[in-house]
Amino acid sequence: MMKSTLSYFSRSLRFLAGLIAFHFHSFFIQLCYLMILSLVGYLGLKVSKPRNPVRLNDLDLFYTSVSASTASSMVAVEMEVFSNSQLILFTLLMFLGGEVFTSMLDLLFAGYKLQNKVSINPFPPTNHANQIELGLVLSIPHSDSENNNPCDSNIINVASCDRLKYNCLSYLTYAVLGYLVMVQFVGFSFVSLYMTLVPSARQVLKNKGIKIVTFSLFTVVSTFASCGFVPTNENMLVFKKNSGLLLLILPHVFLGNALYPPCLRLLIMVLKKVTKKEEFSYLLKNSIDVGYEHLLSDLRCCFLVATVLGFNLIQFVMLCSLEWKTKIMEGLNVYEKVVASLFQVTNARHAGESVFDLSSISSAILVLFVVMMYLPPYTTFLPVREHEKDVNKRNEKSVVDCLVLSQLSYLVIFIILICITESKSLKEDPLNFNVLYITLEVISAYGNVGFSTGYSCARQLKTDATCKDSWVGFSGRWSSKGKFILILVMFFGRLKKFNMKGGKAWKLSWPV
Repeated sequence: MMKSTLSYFSRSLRFLAGLIAFHFHSFFIQLCYLMILSLVGYLGLKVSKPRNPVRLNDLDLFYTSVSASTASSMVAVEMEVFSNSQLILFTLLMFLGGEVFTSMLDLLFAGYKLQNKVSINPFPPTNHANQIELGLVLSIPHSDSENNNPCDSNIINVASCDRLKYNCLSYLTYAVLGYLVMVQFVGFSFVSLYMTLVPSARQVLKNKGIKIVTFSLFTVVSTFASCGFVPTNENMLVFKKNSGLLLLILPHVFLGNALYPPCLRLLIMVLKKVTKKEEFSYLLKNSIDVGYEHLLSDLRCCFLVATVLGFNLIQFVMLCSLEWKTKIMEGLNVYEKVVASLFQVTNARHAGESVFDLSSISSAILVLFVVMMYLPPYTTFLPVREHEKDVNKRNEKSVVDCLVLSQLSYLVIFIILICITESKSLKEDPLNFNVLYITLEVISAYGNVGFSTGYSCARQLKTDATCKDSWVGFSGRWSSKGKFILILVMFFGRLKKFNMKGGKAWKLSWPV
């Protein structure tokens, strides 16, 4: 009875997934997924009890839930208010909302689509002997060319090509899952060990009443998902002298974001060499045809690594040259300054953890951070054309293409709207509420980074006796309308990949 029930549930779930995959655009699937995840997170925070007996605003709870689900880490409530169970809930939201995990769901939906075309067992790929019976191995030419697609050959039939792609998607799904679990498990183990063995770091958590296991899991998942939440009110500022901890966390900023494609390609190369599976060879040679946006060609991966390192170097040099002897570096030796600066600039793309008070950093650096947060994670300096077929794209544009604006246009609209909703504060409290800080907050939410200058009662021109400093982001002091607009920005930024080609109908020209 139990077996038949589980079988029925499995078939129903598979049917539902196939129905969604075939009848809904990926944009709407991901939008609904993130909205449901945010709503579930809000309800979980609402029914659970915080650590301190304080009344939390419903909008702030939903805002924080959206921030965790979209990996934005915009803070409207002090993190130390939340109980251990609520921190675990945040960890789950960040894990399920991370780009690597959601991309794995895309692979599963793609597999269901192919499953409808070919009649094969929807379980792990068949072994090498079974593939020979299906005619797959014989269909895959052994070639060293980069994009040698066996499906373009006259030898292979359509059914075999679909079987091949299905097997490749299955292997790729398991590879991504293994990568996702192993990287975070290793990171969790090392961070836990560090927090246990280093007295200064352990004492910080003890004073704040945060468990080592909770902190380690929360921080590693948050960093890998490019969220930037940390269980402490001060984010990583309280650990800026713990260079070892910063160096342990730092790789996860790259592994879950900008350098995920090169690492994934390297993993597939290792799996190909170890397992000798032809599917891995197909994945490496036909990265574009697979349709997984994070699987880039070897040329693109090389230029991506160079671009990421180049951007980090520019930020590092500028930060050190302008802030080396300023207040934010006080109390740090040379080694600690170098590590902290490297950690800060790396998080500008796009994790958002901070070891410095951004309100004390020079405006030139803040503008540089704004530019870095605006750039998509896979921004690449690519001086050569990667694929010839990109040259002959259609010039025709649909009505929707003509109406859709560019990313920058939408951001300008959002900034204007927030300046309108916060106009009173802009006039009465210009040192806290200014256009630069609002722009940084909006771009940070759009880039799902989480950088914020915060709010300081000491910067008020008209002293307010009721004002109390708290460890929340700048947007935590905005009006309800301003917070709602920023919620839209967080969703927009999380799904920006679907509008990267917007605004093509507009032509900027000058009469010659």
